[in-house]
Amino acid sequence: MTWFGVNNKAKFAPMRMASKLAASPEYSSELNRALTQRQLTMMTIGGAIGVGLFLGSTVTIRLAGPGVILSYVISAIIALIVAYSIAEMAVTHPVAGSFGVYAQTYLNEWSGFAVRVTYAFVQILAIGAEVTAVAIYFSVWFPGVPQWVWVVGVSIGLIAVNGLRVGNFGEFEYWFAIIKVITIVAFIIVGLGLIFGVGPWRAIGFSNLTSHGGFLPYGLKGVWLALSLTLTSYMGVEIIGITAGEALQPEKIIPRAMRSVILRLILFYILSITVMLSMNPWDKMGNGITGSPFVLVFAKVGIPYAAGIMNLVVITAALSSANTNLYLTTRTLFSLSRDGYVPKALGSLGRNGVPYLALIVSTAGMAAAILLAIFAPGRAFLLLYGVAVAGMFFVWIIILLAHLSFRRSIGQARAEQLPIRLPISPWPQIAALVALAAIAISTFSVEGLKYSVPSFIPFVLAISAFYRAHKHRNSSRREGQA
Repeated sequence: MTWFGVNNKAKFAPMRMASKLAASPEYSSELNRALTQRQLTMMTIGGAIGVGLFLGSTVTIRLAGPGVILSYVISAIIALIVAYSIAEMAVTHPVAGSFGVYAQTYLNEWSGFAVRVTYAFVQILAIGAEVTAVAIYFSVWFPGVPQWVWVVGVSIGLIAVNGLRVGNFGEFEYWFAIIKVITIVAFIIVGLGLIFGVGPWRAIGFSNLTSHGGFLPYGLKGVWLALSLTLTSYMGVEIIGITAGEALQPEKIIPRAMRSVILRLILFYILSITVMLSMNPWDKMGNGITGSPFVLVFAKVGIPYAAGIMNLVVITAALSSANTNLYLTTRTLFSLSRDGYVPKALGSLGRNGVPYLALIVSTAGMAAAILLAIFAPGRAFLLLYGVAVAGMFFVWIIILLAHLSFRRSIGQARAEQLPIRLPISPWPQIAALVALAAIAISTFSVEGLKYSVPSFIPFVLAISAFYRAHKHRNSSRREGQA
């Protein structure tokens, strides 16, 4: 079978190629293995908990009301399947390039190329969305300052942090992300105290979940449509796969980090959304993306300085997520360079092991955010966030397909020896694939996401054309040398 010029049977022998990956200098000889388990865990949490929860929840609540809680539960199940799928492959092949390399190994060259290009593109847009979110948060305090001023300042700081040696970067991101985690835990504790009437406050109770049109004001349709955005809140669990190339003892720390991350993400998202919706009527949280609903809730309950503190925290949350996304994009471009798909210069490393040119190219999303903040400040966030949604659906689908092929290649006996394992395979992967396809189709009915999938199709066609031209050019070069 030939797909985009690649003959799968002749070109690939997955097991033979897979056994060489971890030792290949092309993938692993120069990046420093310096990330510890606690850094890896907090980087993944830091990348996953960002504007999807703190700012994007404004849109999901408007779509489903309190029923958005169910949307987060369903999304958590899908994310869990994807996370375990990539963790299995990462502990077997802890290499730079991660799921792009796995797709190339277990599917075909085109998918390995396409998923990495798409992921880099999506993360570049995500960086733009995150720094735009920071500008929106700052406008709560400084409404007279143009958004682009904050975008420029934040961008410069993030570039400086990503220029650090990976061990130092990991430590910086660890403390950056831990602020976010501590605050979410504090928000949940304080919220539960208000709900149950601990201290001087009257008990709020859970009546807000049912008294404003019911728990499902828009029915199950609203729950389903909200999935298109709640699912993106968990997009970041794949970070563990990408960081595997720079992790200390990946076969040990990846399983531990993955189990810890998934449990925390599910608890943080579901509990925080439930608390927030219980504390304030869902239909009173505003209609536009002008600030975080978490800040609005604390502003209305009357706790002194709580809203200001929460706004500071959501700023650090967006910064943490943007910081991690910039790291991911840089490493993805590095991987593409080492495979010869982009200029070799993007694969060059500085003395501290950082691919500086790839880092510079990865800042394109920040440049886009600056332009949008100047010319379309009211729509900048959804424009960037919406385009990235379809790309991440594609990335997760490729990860699941690669994992199905990976499981077939290694066999049941070897699968049972893996330090982390997805149970009852292949049924979870198949269910997740069907759900992702159905959710992608439903974006046509979500305001702000209607053009996500249609705009992604030309992108796939364009990178496919580039891939074929690249293959033809390399074939002609080899023939000329012969």
